[in-house]
Amino acid sequence: MLTMFGEDGERSRSHGLRPDVIAAHAARLGMESLSTRCSWDSYTDQYVRLLGQLAEREVTHVVFGDIMGDAHRAWNLQVCAHHGLTPVMPLWGQPTAGLAREFIACGGDAMLVTVRPPLLDESWLGVRLTGEALTRIEELGVDPCGEFGEYHTVVTDCPRFSSPMGLIPGQHVFRGGCWAMDFSLACDSLGAPPA
Repeated sequence: MLTMFGEDGERSRSHGLRPDVIAAHAARLGMESLSTRCSWDSYTDQYVRLLGQLAEREVTHVVFGDIMGDAHRAWNLQVCAHHGLTPVMPLWGQPTAGLAREFIACGGDAMLVTVRPPLLDESWLGVRLTGEALTRIEELGVDPCGEFGEYHTVVTDCPRFSSPMGLIPGQHVFRGGCWAMDFSLACDSLGAPPA
């Protein structure tokens, strides 16, 4: 599992998640977590370096969650080409309304962690992604999966998780034109309360 953090290493890029939340995701998925720090300007170069670590481990394919956007697809191909890796995009071109509802129907649980005004305001932070919330999101003209940058989520449970992940909502911050909620981990990767 690859994660890009800001230069100070305190928050992941785009989602603004703390390292312990990312580590808890990896632990619940039974995956090794690799990460690096970057600015937005150095993002691609640092990502390519991180992919180099995969190539050294004889990894041959990289799975991306992109659904649409030719620029995203081109970027995935570009960064993987540096190390002869094959990008895999299993969600590419799928209808986003169906994907969002499938995630919920299969037992997925997620909350909105960042939102971009004017379509979604600060009141959406921490809202659980439910069928009702998706209907409201669509009525506002927002893509059901936030594919145009309208929102990002943090997954708290899914069928692949070994156990649900508890999060404690924190303060709201406005940065980079988006509202973000700072979540803290309620339990460590083993499900025990943090020390």
